[in-house]
Amino acid sequence: MLGSRAGSKSCWQVPDPSTIGRVLGLDLGQSRIGVAVSDPDRRVAVPIGTVRTGAPGDVRAIAALVEEHGVTAIVVGHPLSLSGEPREAADHAEKFAQALQGFLGIPVELQDERLSTVEAERGLREAGVKGRRRREVVDQSAATVILQASLDRRR
Repeated sequence: MLGSRAGSKSCWQVPDPSTIGRVLGLDLGQSRIGVAVSDPDRRVAVPIGTVRTGAPGDVRAIAALVEEHGVTAIVVGHPLSLSGEPREAADHAEKFAQALQGFLGIPVELQDERLSTVEAERGLREAGVKGRRRREVVDQSAATVILQASLDRRR
């Protein structure tokens, strides 16, 4: 659920789970942002690509995807340690989510992304995706894992 670190005041809007419309899932990386989108009924997440990181181009590219796919909410992966504590990148994810919400005016939620990349790598390996191709698609696959976890949590 969207929010801030323990003890901090929350300035996040929590999306109404009964809202219908596509949700965009984002896995923030160092050089790429993996992107996935749900179906309009919010049941299934599918990968749609990556966006290069770097302001303000990344936010503009995400805004274009929101427009193109009729997105009504966004889920951003929130990097937590295995113990559940925010990792170094958690602050970046929180600020990025807040910036997206302010820029786009739609609800943005943080989703625990523990082991999402591991799960994405495993799925790609099992599907026979190898080497360079796997490195190219792991970010969007991780975004799919993050988004699907958020969708499943709301059922």
